[in-house]
Amino acid sequence: MPTSVIAGIGMYVPQQVVTNHDLMQYMDTTDEWIQERTGIQQRRYAHRTEETTTTMGVAAAQQAIERAGLTPQDIDFIVFATLSPDYYFPGCGVLLQRAMGMRQIGALDVRNQCSGFVYAISVADQFIKTGMYKNILVVGAEKHSFGLDFSTRGRNVSVIFGDGAGAVVLQANEEPNRGILSTHLHSDGNEAEILAMYNPGTHANKWKPELADFGDAAMGQMFVTQPMLDKEQFYPNMDGPAVFKTAVVKFPEVIMESLNANGLTPQDLQLLIPHQANLRISQFVQQRLKLRDDQVYNNIQQYGNTTAASVPIALCEAWQEGRVKNGDLVCLAAFGSGFTWASALLRW
Repeated sequence: MPTSVIAGIGMYVPQQVVTNHDLMQYMDTTDEWIQERTGIQQRRYAHRTEETTTTMGVAAAQQAIERAGLTPQDIDFIVFATLSPDYYFPGCGVLLQRAMGMRQIGALDVRNQCSGFVYAISVADQFIKTGMYKNILVVGAEKHSFGLDFSTRGRNVSVIFGDGAGAVVLQANEEPNRGILSTHLHSDGNEAEILAMYNPGTHANKWKPELADFGDAAMGQMFVTQPMLDKEQFYPNMDGPAVFKTAVVKFPEVIMESLNANGLTPQDLQLLIPHQANLRISQFVQQRLKLRDDQVYNNIQQYGNTTAASVPIALCEAWQEGRVKNGDLVCLAAFGSGFTWASALLRW
């Protein structure tokens, strides 16, 4: 059975840098307040009209494909992870296929938010192992900046997120002890509403009756109604302390699950690349697993939380900096909305 190796990797972040001081113009916050709670110093925002989730994904994909020594015509399948698609439907996968002039290959969209890229890697890995495909493009891309509440009311969420994209080409490999060793996926929807964007949606009076005023029409209600707009009920919602409390438990658990499954320990890791949710979460996980500073890679300070894009962006930067080399044991891990959490252990 073949394994899946990362044959090429790429990333893209917009040119526009938005610092904590820039956000102070729109909300009651400070650089010190943001850094103390999140570790974030700045983030990137996409051009409002010229850059989309798909265009950023295409830029990262082009780099990954070139580094793999391939062309877009060599790609057999696309897996695109995002929570911020260009359209409500169709998904970004087909838009990327069109933009890159690819063959009429399959395109799968993954909606697992912060853990979306690791889930996407796991899905692609299964296709490689069964021999169905040989070159799979996996993309994580996000454009958060268009949908955030830039007021004091929304500061707990809005200061955290940034835009960007990362991509890898997974390729079938016959070399022993190289490639993806295992992936581990989990979910628990019992507290789904504490990190969610309720509208637009079709939940009506089922899950959040106070946030779904569809009026009295028997049929044909819209995803977003005027009462929702009047009450400004279309921004992301997050109970930060509750998310933190769960994340610092599930992160170490799923990392250890991947290590235990392969008879390894945290000390065997050359690099842990956690989803860049919050620097304080990453630091807590590092302490819990007794990892050295050189065993953990963080770049949330520069880019904020780019959800599905954060793992591939961090992995790409680590590789570019020489922090990931042939033979290195690397763990990717993520936790986010849903809740969903996941890990992937690989030998570079």
